[in-house]
Amino acid sequence: MDSATCLQLLKEDYDVRALTFEFAGIASSELEAAKKVARAVGVTEHRLVRLPDLKEAQDIKVGRFEGMPPTYIPMRNGIFYFFAASYAEEVRAAVVAGGHNKDDSRLFRDVSPGFFSALQKAFWSGSKILEAEGTRILRPLEQMTKVRVVREAVEIGVPLHLTWSCHRDGLRHCWECPGCLSRIASFKKAGVLDPLESSMKRKIT
Repeated sequence: MDSATCLQLLKEDYDVRALTFEFAGIASSELEAAKKVARAVGVTEHRLVRLPDLKEAQDIKVGRFEGMPPTYIPMRNGIFYFFAASYAEEVRAAVVAGGHNKDDSRLFRDVSPGFFSALQKAFWSGSKILEAEGTRILRPLEQMTKVRVVREAVEIGVPLHLTWSCHRDGLRHCWECPGCLSRIASFKKAGVLDPLESSMKRKIT
């Protein structure tokens, strides 16, 4: 769950529990950022799921992933959401929420409405608890572009200074990788000042 989704649900009076997945090659700075954001917005529980054998396309020595970004993880959302479903059974959650935006659906098939419709059915057919609870999958950002997500994040008070977009590890964003370039473009198009802009200028100059 991303920070905008998390804070939006908190403001709607949900009792939010967050999951962060640690897979092979993930930047440790991203994990630390997730912990900081969870503390800052006041989630009930933040759980870390370690998946050391789950790799991105760029780290997989066999298989072909033409047309997919190097950070693509095969069947990532299927894996993540079933872990979330297990967590939902444990705590009797009414909702399993994800922060996928409209831009994601243009790249990844496992972000499509058809995928989530099938996943919802799988939750209920595979779990008496989730079916009895009426546990549903919620994607509050699904109709928002990344630019609109940035604007919404500012409006509801997301601690953007704690967020991490870089695909590389380090104390600061590299401002060169796809994640950083996407962040720069989204903030610029949104007309919003990135709170990390000072570190960006230091890197460029």
